[in-house]
Amino acid sequence: MKRLILLLSILLLSGCAAAPKETTAPEPVVEAAITAPAPTETAPAPTVTEPAPTEAPDPVRLMLNGMSLEERVGQLFLARCNAESAVSDIETYHLGGLVLFGQDFENQTPDSFRETAAAYQAAAKIPLLLAVDEEGGTVTRISRYPAFRSSPFPSPRNVFAQGGLDLALTMEEEKCQLLSSLGIQVNLGPVCDMADDPGAFLYKRSLGQDSQTTSDFVAITVRTMDAYGIGSVLKHFPGYGNNADTHTGIAVDSRSLEEFTQRDLLPFAAGIEAGCDGILVSHNIVEAFDPSLPASLSPAVHQYLREEMGFDGVILTDDLVMQAITDQYGVGEAAVMAILAGNDMLCSTDYVEQYQAVLAAVLDGRIDIDILNAAAGRVLRWKMNLGLIPS
Repeated sequence: MKRLILLLSILLLSGCAAAPKETTAPEPVVEAAITAPAPTETAPAPTVTEPAPTEAPDPVRLMLNGMSLEERVGQLFLARCNAESAVSDIETYHLGGLVLFGQDFENQTPDSFRETAAAYQAAAKIPLLLAVDEEGGTVTRISRYPAFRSSPFPSPRNVFAQGGLDLALTMEEEKCQLLSSLGIQVNLGPVCDMADDPGAFLYKRSLGQDSQTTSDFVAITVRTMDAYGIGSVLKHFPGYGNNADTHTGIAVDSRSLEEFTQRDLLPFAAGIEAGCDGILVSHNIVEAFDPSLPASLSPAVHQYLREEMGFDGVILTDDLVMQAITDQYGVGEAAVMAILAGNDMLCSTDYVEQYQAVLAAVLDGRIDIDILNAAAGRVLRWKMNLGLIPS
């Protein structure tokens, strides 16, 4: 029996030795020293609050803050140039600019005039606007003299009749080239008036076309002037029509507002849309806007131009020496009324008396300081846009 048990034990042990062993992949060795920790949530980086961007200071406001009342008042005057006293008057009255007439170019050459213009600018603490009426036709200040052009510029009406809109615009570009070469920054144009009566004061000076063609002419002229760095001044708001000459007396316009909005105001709207710099207001009493005051002295007219037509540039009066104004209101009072009405610049032959009147009205509070600053500020911004003042 013992023998049988021993035999079975031997057989069992030898069978186990012969059976193949199962192999398993070795366990990976994990080295604790290089095991990455499990990711954990981390607190966000502290937010650095950037300071709110501050608006750059308005250069016009900075200029105004550094100017005296006298200097601000002086910027409101586009004075008729008096060659004999121009340099001293520029210094004394801080004039915003000069309007140059034919006599200022008579006996001059382009070179000599440039020297004269440089002398005027040298006398000005704040650079001047040098302006002319170089319309062509009956109104030429420069081209009438052969030293500046071989023949005077013809009127836009005549040019259009000869060669249409293209030729009229070519002539406007030539005007810009001439003015730019002489150091003149402003042409008091284009004329936006529409007159169809040959006996009307503005007949020869107007384009003589319908409102759409006149609007196209005005808009392209404004853009052309801007391209040459010449300031544009639309005239004579709200449209002279067939009225009489206000140089010699009052003219009353009885047309309806509807007629103005459908015809006369359209070229002005086109010029505003094109980016005109200034608009010159006539001395006509335009009953549709104000039955009693000339347009140049009427707050209602200026409010319409600002609010209804959206113009934010410089508003100028026609020359306040005209009898339509002086006979009724006097020289000094007319200037004060013009500023209170909403004008920014006064075209002025009697600028000495009018400067004193406006300054006195500021000092006694009749003209509020905010009105003065707004007007002077628009003039300064215009000069910046023309590159006369660094902005």
